[in-house]
Amino acid sequence: MENKMKLAAFLKKTHNVNINTQSMFDIQVKRIHEYKRQLMNALHVVTLYNKIKKNPSAPFVPRTVMIGGKAAPGYHMAKSIIYLINCIGNVVNNDPIVGDRLKVVYLENYRVSFAEKVIPAADLSEQISLAGTEASGTGNMKFMLNGALTIGTLDGANVEMKEEVGDDNIFIFGMTVDQVNEVHAKGYNPHSFYEKSPQLKQAIDQIRDGFFSPNDPDAFKGLTEDLLHHDRFMLNADFEDYVKCQEKVSKCFANPPEWLQKCAMNIASSGKFSSDRTISEYAREIWGVEPSTIKLPPPHVVPERDASTPAQKK
Repeated sequence: MENKMKLAAFLKKTHNVNINTQSMFDIQVKRIHEYKRQLMNALHVVTLYNKIKKNPSAPFVPRTVMIGGKAAPGYHMAKSIIYLINCIGNVVNNDPIVGDRLKVVYLENYRVSFAEKVIPAADLSEQISLAGTEASGTGNMKFMLNGALTIGTLDGANVEMKEEVGDDNIFIFGMTVDQVNEVHAKGYNPHSFYEKSPQLKQAIDQIRDGFFSPNDPDAFKGLTEDLLHHDRFMLNADFEDYVKCQEKVSKCFANPPEWLQKCAMNIASSGKFSSDRTISEYAREIWGVEPSTIKLPPPHVVPERDASTPAQKK
């Protein structure tokens, strides 16, 4: 809680947003790219917003969604996603009906010194790339080590994390690599998933029609057209399963003893991802070298010359 209070105070100072520290800190910080699917996270936020607006008196587990990262200067789609997240935040954060039950914060200029404040405060780590697209990923390990629970696909290092921590202590959703390949082979039609999911349809329609950008109603026409007709990273296909998995997350967060037990299991199971283990494994299996017990002298000490080594001529 202390780390959450520190981050909340920092964001009040830097972003002028009041955060409910009792809410779930739901965090996705990484390079902004379509395959990392920050857009799917944004669609889920819209779904949560619509849920509150539809029935303001219904029980709701408070959530503060933080998304951060940088995009390549010429990457238009990534810039559009950043703009959308900020537009959604402007609407959600200023809606009196929503209050402090849901907040959206875009973490500008995400960097190492910022990560030192963000990662220890996280309750939930979002690792939601399409299965088969992430080479490995290390941010997820940092969150795990600090006690955050992970919601993610079977992609990159999530697979190894699941093996270490067990199925009950990580929230896995979405298609596997084989299922992704199977859908591609049959011919992926993103529009069919849009038609089958009322909550996805509503969210995309709101974004397309300028609900979150009233002063620039056509701002996201291109983004939504891409979702409906191309959707290269299959957000529409995984969306319903993602929402259902998020409901499990909320239910678990509302039960603190269960949540804390899972946090402890994550911390206790993170040893495999130590750099010591990684370096020794690389040395043994890739470089073919063994550890040495020879102690290196301090940098300022000139090493003594071996008597068997002839002196160099001046």
